[in-house]
Amino acid sequence: MSQWTVQFHPASEPELRALPADMQARLLRVAGLLEAFGPQKVGMPHVRPLEDKLWEIRVQGRDGIARAVYVAMHGRTLTVLHVFVKKTQTTPRAAIDTARKRLEAMR
Repeated sequence: MSQWTVQFHPASEPELRALPADMQARLLRVAGLLEAFGPQKVGMPHVRPLEDKLWEIRVQGRDGIARAVYVAMHGRTLTVLHVFVKKTQTTPRAAIDTARKRLEAMR
């Protein structure tokens, strides 16, 4: 079975680096799980579907909750489009819109 690859959209890399260290580490750990086992085998509480083809990586740290919105791209590649700190119960529409815009710009 071929392995999956998780890549970061260029605009999401600084967003990842802006997270507290514990949240960065947890997010990268879940990305590693996705690479090792594939998105079909990694589920709640680590990832969940958002809408259409967008999914989110869910992490919690000492300073709060962070999310990374990603999409399955060509072949076995998952692309993280947007990373943000979550402050509300639901994923903000602005975060989903940001991820969508970045996805459209890639196509």
